[in-house]
Amino acid sequence: MKLIKLSLAAALAATMTMASDITSEIGVSANVAMTSNYMWRGMTQTHDAPAIQGGFDLDYKGFYVGTWGSNVAGGDQGYYGDASMELDLYAGYSSEFAGIGYDIGFLQFCYPRSTDESGWGEAYLGLSYDMEVVSVGAKYSYAIDTMDNGWDDQYNLLELSASVLLPYDMALDGTYGFYENVGDYYYVGLTKSIKSYDFTLAYTGLTDSSVGSVEVSTEDKATFTIGTSF
Repeated sequence: MKLIKLSLAAALAATMTMASDITSEIGVSANVAMTSNYMWRGMTQTHDAPAIQGGFDLDYKGFYVGTWGSNVAGGDQGYYGDASMELDLYAGYSSEFAGIGYDIGFLQFCYPRSTDESGWGEAYLGLSYDMEVVSVGAKYSYAIDTMDNGWDDQYNLLELSASVLLPYDMALDGTYGFYENVGDYYYVGLTKSIKSYDFTLAYTGLTDSSVGSVEVSTEDKATFTIGTSF
């Protein structure tokens, strides 16, 4: 009996040690931002009004899960019924092979308390290559299901991006997206980092004027965002 007790104690100690090791390897991070206008793929999500945004992430040996939220403005814009909040849930795996980074995962867009059937998902695959001062990337997304408000049930999205590190803790970022059934969109942002805060001045727009049966603005927008992560 004493031997059994010692064996159980040893097994329990080993299990606790393993759990402690796993816990110590889990990365936890959070982010929060304030922006003058929540622009998403060239379209305002707040009727050109400010937004407060934030999220949490967990990662373990390349696997990750996270959530991100923002206030939005539904109503007559019609993307997501009368929703006042967007909540995104995502999970995936990212790593590197032969110097090329890759990221594969799934993103679910949710709009709590919306009276419309708002919300859809995207499966995505991203590739990136970092040349220290300059990094480039490409990302393909495919819609799994979409909301019932005039959008097609499926779409493809290809995004090409580049980032250039500048002196004085600054960076220049650009993205061009080929959005099926919507149009091309573009984003250029200049970010200045001061301690743990990022200040971003961006310019973005959309080349088409409708999302299904919903009319959207194609007017280019300039935005200002302050964000931090910890």
